[in-house]
Amino acid sequence: MATINLENLSMIYGSNGSSYTALSGVSLDIQEGDFISLIGPSGCGKSTIIDLVSGLKVPTEGTIRLDNEPVNGPGPDRGTVFQDYSLFPWMTTFENICFAIEHTNGTHTKETVEESAQNYLDLVGLGKFRNAYPNTLSGGMRQRASIARMFSMNPRVFLMDEPFGALDSLNRIYMQDLLLHLWSDGERRKTVLFVTHDVDEALLLSDRIAVMTPSPGRIKEIVDVPFARPRCRKSLSTSAEYVALKAHLLSVLYCDMVDAIENQTADHRVVA
Repeated sequence: MATINLENLSMIYGSNGSSYTALSGVSLDIQEGDFISLIGPSGCGKSTIIDLVSGLKVPTEGTIRLDNEPVNGPGPDRGTVFQDYSLFPWMTTFENICFAIEHTNGTHTKETVEESAQNYLDLVGLGKFRNAYPNTLSGGMRQRASIARMFSMNPRVFLMDEPFGALDSLNRIYMQDLLLHLWSDGERRKTVLFVTHDVDEALLLSDRIAVMTPSPGRIKEIVDVPFARPRCRKSLSTSAEYVALKAHLLSVLYCDMVDAIENQTADHRVVA
């Protein structure tokens, strides 16, 4: 597990004389073992934050620290799961997991790597599909393989960018429960930064929820999720506290969206 500190992050994209501010002044402290979700409207910079923490991009301003050490690029201490699965298509599921283990801990023997890879495939219910290629698997199965790969790397931080966004509702529920089951294990519990558009998903999974504004993305509010673990989605959804917290989050998101649309409309009228 690890702490993550985002300090006054800004990110500006620009080309051909034009620029676009994706993030502005984002600060967030994440403690060891915390499960933090980012929610907000499309285009508010949630995925950009994942890219910055993973080291795939460099902020225009601000700093990112992992256990008080600056993040200067990608590293095996951070495992990432994207919405598009990102498995190597020329490798079987088993080979994908083996590759991840081999390249994050070179001290393993071949036998240890293969045994560990098989164990992680079994954990996510893909043991019988070890020789299948990604293009022969369903979306839910590919995402299970991606999660198995992330856990097999044993990073200190899990970065998850809408990992269940493309799944149907039943597969989404299954994957949420699977993630909680794996993450709740003491040895596998890591610090998690999770991006979602789904308020129910954020409330089920998270310790805290950071609500972001429309572009340029800022953190408007951080909401503590008070429900004890382990959580039962059925009992949660019928509790008055859950209903009130969900209504609050939806209200914040909706008001921000309406304000953004009205501001864009006003700007268009001025230009016209």
